[in-house]
Amino acid sequence: MPTTRFAARVLPLVPGTALSIAVTIAAVALQTVEVRLFGRAWLESLVLAILIGTAVRSILRPDDRFSLGIRFSAKTLLEIAVVLLGASVSARAVMAAGPSLLFGIVGVVIVAITISYGIGRVLGLEHKMATLVACGNSICGNSAIVAAAPVIGATAGDIAASIAFTAVLGVVVVLLLPLLMPILHLSETQYGVLAGLTVYAVPQVIAATAPVATLSVHVGTLVKLVRVLMLGPVVIALSLGRRADDGRRPSLTQMVPLFVVGFLALMMLRSANAIPAVVLGPASTAATWLTIVSMAALGLGVDVRTVANAGGRVTAAVVLSLLVLGTISVLLIHALHLA
Repeated sequence: MPTTRFAARVLPLVPGTALSIAVTIAAVALQTVEVRLFGRAWLESLVLAILIGTAVRSILRPDDRFSLGIRFSAKTLLEIAVVLLGASVSARAVMAAGPSLLFGIVGVVIVAITISYGIGRVLGLEHKMATLVACGNSICGNSAIVAAAPVIGATAGDIAASIAFTAVLGVVVVLLLPLLMPILHLSETQYGVLAGLTVYAVPQVIAATAPVATLSVHVGTLVKLVRVLMLGPVVIALSLGRRADDGRRPSLTQMVPLFVVGFLALMMLRSANAIPAVVLGPASTAATWLTIVSMAALGLGVDVRTVANAGGRVTAAVVLSLLVLGTISVLLIHALHLA
């Protein structure tokens, strides 16, 4: 019976998925408490979900009944979230920035990924961890790590460690970046470009530029969108590289994972204004919640000793990579003679 087969597939997923959702709710609740107590969230729910999930795994040690649901939440729900991210990116708006700036941003991302990966490897990080750190720093923080992870076959420990350290440093960048504006003698436009090139997430770009000027917010958001647009091509390149290393002739679906196709398809539809405006808000909200659930599941699958062992090296790789990205960004600003 079809119903019986469906139940046989779905029911084993329920315990682990439910546990992941419970951790997500706890993480969101803690972020709400942070905002009420301090006026802002120092650790976002995504990071909290990883930390809580890891704590639950370490203390309660969920048995095998939870395994399938946790894996489903960490992989399948994560890929759905990445697809939905495509609806938040419009290529048309980005083209207004002009070809010089656009090509400059693309160049910065490529150079930053290359150097960041090299730094990670020199510091002794494994290939997968170094790749996640490089993508997270150079493109869009957590979203890039989330998108690249299933393509390169990263472990839960790699993902959790890279996201945790990248996210915490992202908060530090938001707080400290405005202090660089007078030190570097940046105009409102130049500061917006710097924020868009160095800050990890779009909301963080807004938080870093809003205290400066509305123009900085607009420029920073635009530059950030160009970086986000690099996510699809980079993930496809990673997929092609991984398949080539296997020494086998890859199929089309192996070269281009379906969730990457979905991301690019929604991005093109958004750019063509083919997605109703009423859908964009719910799609963004769904992507956010699914990502948090996925991060909770990743935490539930993490051995805390793995994160602890990678801590010092990952932190050093993230910090050095960010400094390189900032330096390259400042050089681009001066090279383009932005007003």
